[in-house]
Amino acid sequence: MNLTEYIESKRDEHLNDLFEFLRIPSVSAQSEHKPDIERAAKWVADRLGAAGLENIEIVPTKMHPLVYAESLHAPGKPTVLFYGHYDVQPAEPLDLWTSPAFEPTIRGGNLYGRGTADDKGQVHIHIRALDAIRKTAGKLPINLKVMVEGEEEVGSVSLWDFVIANKPRLKADALVVSDTGMLARGVPSITYALRGLNYYQIEITGPAQDLHSGIFGGAVPNPITILCELFAKLHDSNFRVTVPGFYDDVAKLSKAERKTLSDLPWKVKEFRKNVGAPGLMGEKGFSIGEQLWTRPTLELNGIWGGYTGEGSKTVIPSKAYAKFSTRLVPNQNQDKITRLLERHIRKLLPKTVRFKLDVHSQGKAWVAPYTHPFFEVAHRALEKGSRCRASCLASDCPTKTRTLRTSTSRSKIILAGSRPSRNSTKVWAACSELPHI
Repeated sequence: MNLTEYIESKRDEHLNDLFEFLRIPSVSAQSEHKPDIERAAKWVADRLGAAGLENIEIVPTKMHPLVYAESLHAPGKPTVLFYGHYDVQPAEPLDLWTSPAFEPTIRGGNLYGRGTADDKGQVHIHIRALDAIRKTAGKLPINLKVMVEGEEEVGSVSLWDFVIANKPRLKADALVVSDTGMLARGVPSITYALRGLNYYQIEITGPAQDLHSGIFGGAVPNPITILCELFAKLHDSNFRVTVPGFYDDVAKLSKAERKTLSDLPWKVKEFRKNVGAPGLMGEKGFSIGEQLWTRPTLELNGIWGGYTGEGSKTVIPSKAYAKFSTRLVPNQNQDKITRLLERHIRKLLPKTVRFKLDVHSQGKAWVAPYTHPFFEVAHRALEKGSRCRASCLASDCPTKTRTLRTSTSRSKIILAGSRPSRNSTKVWAACSELPHI
């Protein structure tokens, strides 16, 4: 039985195994899911062992465990470090799910469930591909190191400590991260650039305690109103961020870069359909592709305060809160952006309230040398598995990329698109057949 036949013969088994993985509610942001996080880590470790990897460890950290494994039986061949994560984002609001978040469901040929495309589907594909290669070829054709963490959705804090403490152990010729996006269905994609991320929480305090609006309304500051006014002022009518100096270090796109982006094989109509909003909006003067991949942004991610329970409570809240983030591009400094932002917020807020700004996480923007031979290897593998040439694109930046780059100063990072498909395992297998990798 050849590799393709083996993969097809195991399709139902692989799918059921993925369902089992997806049913684990490994939500890293919520402490009540700590047992589920540990169960997911053990699931990953067990599957890596079954796939023939060795020296498997479930590494305890200050927060959530990290899983490490390796196979180093190809002397003279390159070493690839694969990264993935088994944690997922909270599923709330639960009432917006068509089917339960942690009960994987197939509808219209698509698999729905939390973690399906971020990042359990990819982790599962890599493990099953390794197992298939070993079962049909007897061994893996390259040296491999695997690192799967449980904190990606909350900033990868412990990952940094692990990488710094294990740099010699993690040394590799290439890093492969399958936690980015595909340009479109049927268009394999390699991400060569990532926007950075600063994530913040702001607290606005007005009265010393909640007040009755019938007694105090009209004479005291309302933190929710003031917070809404603040965020309304952080963009102008052209949807440009109004923080002075925010764009100072942003490099201007060349004509060649703009043409490359405009030539990418994607359809605006399909993008609009996937978004589902009545219309699109973004920074004026730039195409949608440029807005998504080359321009910095500031987005409000959540806002709350006062009474939000059932029924009514006529309260003027003492405090209001918001979570928001900036996506940064190469040359922008994350610390400088935070200083500029805090200064601007201080200027915009009235003296009738106090504020506190917390920085939850920061990640620097990153660009890869996409002409490096390893990228050509990835192109050829994706082309063989998907029957078309991969597109190179930019994306968002999880904090992990800076951390992984620290593991060795000479390795190259290859980030493959994240939409799993029937061909995904075949792509991995095709990569193994290229002799110069």
